[in-house]
Amino acid sequence: MDKKELLERIAVDEVGFISLQFTDVTGSVKSVDMPISRLGEALDDGIWFDGSSVEGFARIQESDMRLCPDIDTYAVLPWSPMEFKRARLFCDIFHPDGRRFEGDPRGVLKSKLDEIDRKGWKFMVGSEPEFFLFRRNGDSSIRPVPHDVGGYFDFSPNDEAVRVRTELMHALDIMGLEVEVGHHECALAQHEIDFHFSDALRSADNVLTMKYTVKAIAAQNGLVASFMPKPIFGIAGSGMHCHQSLFDKNGSNLFYDKDDEFHLSKIAYGFIAGQLAHARAFSAVTSPTVNSYKRLVSGYEAPVYVGWAQTNRSALIRIPRANDGLTTAVRAELRCPDPSCNPYLAFTVMLTAAIDGIERNLRAPAPLNNINVYDMTREEREARNIVELPGSLREALIEMDSDPLIKNALGETLYEAFKRAKWAEWEDYRLKVMDWELEKYLELA
Repeated sequence: MDKKELLERIAVDEVGFISLQFTDVTGSVKSVDMPISRLGEALDDGIWFDGSSVEGFARIQESDMRLCPDIDTYAVLPWSPMEFKRARLFCDIFHPDGRRFEGDPRGVLKSKLDEIDRKGWKFMVGSEPEFFLFRRNGDSSIRPVPHDVGGYFDFSPNDEAVRVRTELMHALDIMGLEVEVGHHECALAQHEIDFHFSDALRSADNVLTMKYTVKAIAAQNGLVASFMPKPIFGIAGSGMHCHQSLFDKNGSNLFYDKDDEFHLSKIAYGFIAGQLAHARAFSAVTSPTVNSYKRLVSGYEAPVYVGWAQTNRSALIRIPRANDGLTTAVRAELRCPDPSCNPYLAFTVMLTAAIDGIERNLRAPAPLNNINVYDMTREEREARNIVELPGSLREALIEMDSDPLIKNALGETLYEAFKRAKWAEWEDYRLKVMDWELEKYLELA
């Protein structure tokens, strides 16, 4: 759309207010709201705002920032009341002198995508964020209770969760997301809504859109929607598997080779090798919370060991089987990210690692097909050079700090802001006294 088409569409939609949205370094959505009467000015000149209080943004003496709306991200917020109907536009962020702000996560991803665009490539991603729906436990949202009793792909004609999930899918469809399927996941009260793969920037926008839409619709139904990776001990956590591929400008899938055993090209193998080589370092970005590492444990189909396979769902990267002749479906599914990540930063480091593997002609190790890595001894894994993902946020941050490629992918401004925020989170966690400690040591010590 151009400006004229956008304003015409807004008039037809009877929108009265617009939310100009962006994210901080951790992925939290921020918004500057205005009446539609001011939108024309914002489209022409942007909107000034104070970035000094936003995590990862400017210092006090450099606080002035300019939001420039991306017209193509227009979407009506379907849960807003008719009399105050709102829409949103994602924004790019600039310095007063017109330079792109280095601390804008969306801008950093756009810059990385511009790099591969010069190669004639397009990075395509299809994300699968999982989430839980809980009822509130009394007046508190702490220790919420499951909303349903379903299991993996379960259906019941009287299942209230189906109604809520259908309402969620309808809202996402209104907002322009191409929803493919929605279903109950394997854990109690866990759900997944998958949308069609797209270029990485739109896919990241879609992840954020989905998260706050799910939370808004759930709240309207008196529920708590959580994208926390591991909210309940003893059952599966929530991941955000990312199906990835590279396409050329003619729409051909650069991962496809009809003569290869797995239908994978040399580019695909380099892509896989690069991500495996940097997986321990970019884990801090794709699994960025203390809680993320409660999910990345054996026994729940979450990846623990760094390897790839076609038939092994516990592998870090899985190559889903594609229907014969459907070349566009050949892809690499990275299974370690979780929905607590900032998708712009996650896709940036994932792509950077992959391109490094392609450019350095790294060779992918042998696939882990028909191998139960969990049953192997440490010595057997070491003999096959199978390493583990970090076991904690602290370990992941240390790994990230030792990998110049991943640090440079984020840039100095974003990297320092991310590192500062995440070390503060680790220290806060380390100093807290948990219920487990009281149960374990209160009377024993």
